[in-house]
Amino acid sequence: MSDRTILVWFRNDLRINDNEILLEAVRKADKILPVYCFDPYYFQHTETGASKTGNFRARFLLEAVADLRKNLQGFGAELIIRIGNPADVIPQLAQEYQVNEVYHHREVAYEETNISEQVETALWKMRLNLKHFIGHTMYHKEDLPFPIKDIPDSFAVFKKKVERDSNVRPCVPKPDHISVPEITDAGELPTLQQLGLNEPVDDMRATEYFQGGETAALVQMHKCFANADQLLKQKNGRNGSDCSSKLSPWISIGCISPRQVYWEIQKYGSNGNLLKLELLWRDYFRFMFKKHGQKFIKAKDEAQGTDLAPDAELSLQKWKNGETGVPLIDAAIHELNATGYISNQNRQVVAGYLVNTLKADWVQGAAYFEEKLIDYSPASNWGNWAFIAGVNDAKESKYAIVTKLPKELEAKTDFVNTWQPSSIDEAGDLVSA
Repeated sequence: MSDRTILVWFRNDLRINDNEILLEAVRKADKILPVYCFDPYYFQHTETGASKTGNFRARFLLEAVADLRKNLQGFGAELIIRIGNPADVIPQLAQEYQVNEVYHHREVAYEETNISEQVETALWKMRLNLKHFIGHTMYHKEDLPFPIKDIPDSFAVFKKKVERDSNVRPCVPKPDHISVPEITDAGELPTLQQLGLNEPVDDMRATEYFQGGETAALVQMHKCFANADQLLKQKNGRNGSDCSSKLSPWISIGCISPRQVYWEIQKYGSNGNLLKLELLWRDYFRFMFKKHGQKFIKAKDEAQGTDLAPDAELSLQKWKNGETGVPLIDAAIHELNATGYISNQNRQVVAGYLVNTLKADWVQGAAYFEEKLIDYSPASNWGNWAFIAGVNDAKESKYAIVTKLPKELEAKTDFVNTWQPSSIDEAGDLVSA
């Protein structure tokens, strides 16, 4: 009798710890086939010439996939890496290695679910099943106090009922062993150039370097909670500096899970309440996409969102370049462009300024964040922007997201002085602001 083989299709779950599909595959099969596919769809250029995935996030992803391969090799296993359409790659590997079933974590946003459906259709033609798991949220869908179709659209109601009536599941253990079939061609990790991108230039003003991978994620999480009193009392410093956990890049592609962060928070009591709130917002946006699909980010009134300023396109370009003339807005955008990261508060502020003050198209603002952010996550990014633009029921929440420029942050603070355009010259040397 031949061995049972399960193909584990890694996507935004690039970790060994608390990875249900990996553990379940090891338990149910004699051999597993770990696979990661670099889909060219995510590295294409948009109509405006911008990259769908910017080079900071792409580098972070490459580092994370390399770290996953290294960690699997620590178990005596291997990660197969391919470049191509998963709907072609996954069935080809399934046939080559006589796979019995394919496991993956379910996504919720349109592009990701569409790719899953293409893979599922291709596998069904081979009479193979694509089994879906849920592993991207703090609260498991099956543990919510309501079915998906009845999830409250108001975040305030959602929060109250979930925290009262649901519990966060324990993390699943990592496998004791991982057995793989004999792999003839594991594939090479692509370069940024092969993905159509240039190497990013690390800005000397940046206080953090985000190293992709589960190894770095665990280091950052332990560092965060070792300094919990300093990092988690406020979401942001009053002068625009970022006092957050900075865990979002690793959470976005699953180098650590929201559950891992939650249970780490539990060790430190109330110091992690704001971080738990942000994780709950993340859950909420994912569940809203699951409930409403693309309708969640579309105006209920089709005329809504068309009332743009006459100079909206010019204003959008100035906003992207950090040339609005508002110190905090320009400094935050320059930090985003130079590093791929800005604090959560500054994201709300610059988005609110684009939508409410400049009267520009929020969809183009969200697309710009999609390109630039290291920690881009479809549901959170697009849900957040739709919330600020007021195009869905989420705006009824009592937990309002900051959409106006705080008066105390309009002045030239240390943060603004660091990141305004004149703070660095063309040769890369710091100059007086």
